[in-house]
Amino acid sequence: MSIEFLITSFIIVASPGTGALFTIAAGLTRGSRASVIAAFGCTLGIVPHMAAAILGLAALLHTSALAFEIFKYLGVAYLLWMAFNTLREHGALTVEKQVGGRSALQVTVTAILINILNPKLSIFFVAFLPQFVSAGEAQPMARMLELSGVFMLMTFAVFAVYGLFAAAMRDHVISRPRVMTWMRRSFAAAFVALGAKLALAER
Repeated sequence: MSIEFLITSFIIVASPGTGALFTIAAGLTRGSRASVIAAFGCTLGIVPHMAAAILGLAALLHTSALAFEIFKYLGVAYLLWMAFNTLREHGALTVEKQVGGRSALQVTVTAILINILNPKLSIFFVAFLPQFVSAGEAQPMARMLELSGVFMLMTFAVFAVYGLFAAAMRDHVISRPRVMTWMRRSFAAAFVALGAKLALAER
C-alpha cells in the first residue's frame, strides 16, 4: 500500500461533501450512535461505484450522455429534497433524544442513497483506482479490491470522527433554538449548493 495512495485517499475522504455533511447533521440531531450509522451508510453507498469502476460499468456513464444525465438529475432531485426536508421543523434536522430501530434504518438508507445517486463517483473511481495498479500486476482485480477496501475503511473512520465530534457538540447546539434555525438554513443551503454543483457536472 503506497503512501501516495493513502495520502490521496485521505485528502479525498476528508474533503467536505454530501456524505460528510449528512453524517455531521446526524450527529448533531440524533447523537453519536446515529453519526456512526450515517458514516456506515455513506461507506456502503460507495460500494456500487467501486464495483462499477472495477467491473468497467462506469464506462457507460462516461460514454452515454443520456445515462449520465438521468443518473445525475436523480441525484440533484434527491439533494434538493434533502434541502427541503432539512428546512422543515420536523424534517432531517429534528432533534431526537434516542435513536430507535426505525430511525437507524432511515439514517442508513438516506446515507446510502446520498452516495449512490452521484454518477461522478463511478467515473472518479475509474480514473482513481487504476493509477495505483501497476501495469505488471499479476492480479489487478484483487489489487483494486484491496485498494477499495482501504478507501472504504478510511471513509468510515473519517466520517465517524466528523459525526462523533458533532455529537459531542450536540448539547451546546440543541439547547439554543436560534442556533438550530441557523443550522437548518445552513445545511439546506449546503445541500442546494451541492445539488447545483452536481447539476453543472460534466462527464
